[in-house]
Amino acid sequence: MTRFGMNPARNKNISYSPSRVTAAMMTYIPNLEGYFMHRLDVLKLSLDSLIHSVAGQTDIMILNNGSCAQVREYLDRQLESGKIDYLIHSRRNLGVIGGFKILFNAAPGEIIAYSDDDVLYYLGWLEAHLNILDTFPKSGMVSGAPVGYSSEHAVKAVEDFISSKPPGLSSQEKPRVEAWEESWAVSTGRPVSEHLQAVLDTPNKHLVYHGVEAVQSAKHFQFVTPKKVICEAFSPDWSGSLMDGLVTLDESVDKLGYLRLTTPQRLARHIGNTISSEIQVEAEKLGLKTTGEIPDIQEHEHWILKIPGSGRVLWPMYRWLFKVLHKVR
Repeated sequence: MTRFGMNPARNKNISYSPSRVTAAMMTYIPNLEGYFMHRLDVLKLSLDSLIHSVAGQTDIMILNNGSCAQVREYLDRQLESGKIDYLIHSRRNLGVIGGFKILFNAAPGEIIAYSDDDVLYYLGWLEAHLNILDTFPKSGMVSGAPVGYSSEHAVKAVEDFISSKPPGLSSQEKPRVEAWEESWAVSTGRPVSEHLQAVLDTPNKHLVYHGVEAVQSAKHFQFVTPKKVICEAFSPDWSGSLMDGLVTLDESVDKLGYLRLTTPQRLARHIGNTISSEIQVEAEKLGLKTTGEIPDIQEHEHWILKIPGSGRVLWPMYRWLFKVLHKVR
């Protein structure tokens, strides 16, 4: 006798069906030291803002891309409590594009709302993204952070769309919102003055199509996309790179003829690797609590970096130590 009894699930049905949108997030926090010291607090705020803002409109799927035990335990609790719907643990870091392939192919929804694990969501972001996605023809990626970094990148499909002069379309250049640019620079570790100088004169083209406004270009740290579009854009090759490949993915979406657009209002905000006092205030306005201490970040450059040539020595050393500590080849 090879078995005992019959599987009680046989001939049974389930009432569940996936939401149209899968909100997908990927996290990589290998430890809670140095650069990653405050990253679990950031992840908690980011996920809380996602859960709070979608209010049951989506399924939520998380890919843990090789994080430490504390992060795994936190995510397990979110799954057990029903705050998230799907959780994939990888014992190794698959890299960004590798993680995308696992996460996006597993997502059950026809639309994927992706974000890194350091994004603050504002109320109404999903509806605004979907409004653009459903209105503009061949929309491939819609972001919620209208900042100038890489705004001139992978925009041929948008330019072709404008040149075709479809009925109901108008476009114009608008000035950038300097406060949004400044906060983006701070959260990404860029000198504010250099960032402003680089982006304030770059194109900021706003399109209005059948009454719906969008900004040219998109960001790959947060976007909403049809699953079939983003999966079509992937290279068939498996990349061993940890962080490279995102620009290539943007270009692939553009070359396939899909529009990359952004909401005209800031509806998704980059946090960075720590929660600033400004982010804490924004979170409180949304009814969200932050955990952990708020570090006192000094905006001026450390005296060591003022020594001529020090950056050429310290940055390669930093990258080498990162590889050593995280066993990266």
